[in-house]
Amino acid sequence: MGGITITEVVIPARLDADDAAEFLACVEVRNAANRHDSGGTDLDYSAEELLPGWQKTTFEPKRMLAARLDGRLVGRGVYETRTDEAADTVWLFMEVLPEARGLGVGAALGRRMEEMARAEGKTRAIAYAPSWKQGGIRIPSPTGFGSVPAGTPEVRLLQSFGYTLEQVERGSRLPLPLEPGRLEAVRAARLRAPEDEYRVRTWIDATPEEWREDIAHLLTRMSTDAPTAGLEEPEDVWTVERLVEDERFEQDSPRTSLTAAVEHVASGRLVGFTEMTAPAERDRPASQEDTLVLREHRGHRLGLLLKAENLLFLERVRPGHPSVITYNAEENRHMLDVNEALGFVPFVYEGAWRKTL
Repeated sequence: MGGITITEVVIPARLDADDAAEFLACVEVRNAANRHDSGGTDLDYSAEELLPGWQKTTFEPKRMLAARLDGRLVGRGVYETRTDEAADTVWLFMEVLPEARGLGVGAALGRRMEEMARAEGKTRAIAYAPSWKQGGIRIPSPTGFGSVPAGTPEVRLLQSFGYTLEQVERGSRLPLPLEPGRLEAVRAARLRAPEDEYRVRTWIDATPEEWREDIAHLLTRMSTDAPTAGLEEPEDVWTVERLVEDERFEQDSPRTSLTAAVEHVASGRLVGFTEMTAPAERDRPASQEDTLVLREHRGHRLGLLLKAENLLFLERVRPGHPSVITYNAEENRHMLDVNEALGFVPFVYEGAWRKTL
């Protein structure tokens, strides 16, 4: 049969299962599209790394769609939801192979995912789209920070569906090993956060039991304290139960998680944390994930302290990775200041778009 067909992908229990072939093929589509757009392999993830995230369905239900053009797999769509307070929102993302763009594949994926969202009673859709084009006519973010190019395929598609740009995120890369001069930033941060007030804790992979409640609280605050502009991101509640389940699935991933957290000595509670994940292969970049310092403990350069300590932790236990990649909202000047002090430089900008369904 010719034309465009959209089907839902079975998420396998294991990659060697009989039903894993389409999932594996969709991972290849993801990586091929990112390689073309970025000009490199830094954004590649293996199927082994991605599968655990797709199996976390209790608190983060996800669905994957495969798009075929004249029978050939050329695109995939990611449909992600939450439960409880965030159940009214859906997050959408898609990748299409470069040779199949401009032929209606992205539009077909978008229509199908919006149909799914309406059928499930969702009232808000948030879509993230990286824009690699530099210069030219730009669409400014309503936050006043950052912009995306006008007239590019991803921007035209989202506008045609009625999405409005609400925020721009910056993708940044930090070359490793750290330059010796950057270590001065660590020393300066330590001076602002003496150990009799704040103490750094670090661990690999699963959260120690004594800190689970605090990390669950910090993860929940990520959804309310981080800037989300007009996206109106709902509160994403984390419990100890959810944290334990999340980390149980991640045990099957070949990536290693490194966490640095800051303890407020007087209360004995964690008031900030940062997490990084590193692939098994030392010639691939690590990924900087969530970072948060509770509002009531800001002003002590704890964000810089945490990121710097975790970078040193990475270099100590897993040396050899060429870089670290991270994403931050353009209006999050405090965190961008931290990143720039450590040596991060921008490499891509990503639009965050919103639509009322």
